[in-house]
Amino acid sequence: MTNYLKGMTAGLIATLVLSALMVMKAMMGVMPGLDLPAIIAGMMGMPGTPIVGWVVHFMIGIVLYGVAIVLSTPLLPGVSPIARGLIVGLSGWLVMMVMLMPMAGVGMFGMHFGIMAPMMTLVLHLIFGAVLGWYYGRTVRSPA
Repeated sequence: MTNYLKGMTAGLIATLVLSALMVMKAMMGVMPGLDLPAIIAGMMGMPGTPIVGWVVHFMIGIVLYGVAIVLSTPLLPGVSPIARGLIVGLSGWLVMMVMLMPMAGVGMFGMHFGIMAPMMTLVLHLIFGAVLGWYYGRTVRSPA
């Protein structure tokens, strides 16, 4: 199995963990307006079709983050796999906050939802990144 497939497998595992946390958040009624699959579907012109948002969410987690964790390995020599995953997760969070949230119409850092939106999404991205790095590190001998 190539490192890219291992990275995408790590992306799948991390996305499953993140998705479970997102579903639990919704079931607890925490910030119901911050429904990322619904926001993604709306950005794609399909507002009432959250399944489209979920599919895109999984594609981003598997492909983009899976490739990112692989590419981060030679760029961050000597850094532990979990720390690399945290850096990848933090980087994705920043892109989401300064590019995607404004494009979705909820303001920079999603501030239309209040201060808890960027804080909650940061924690979720850090958990995602830690799982991503941990799983990838277990499947590949790191040059670190």
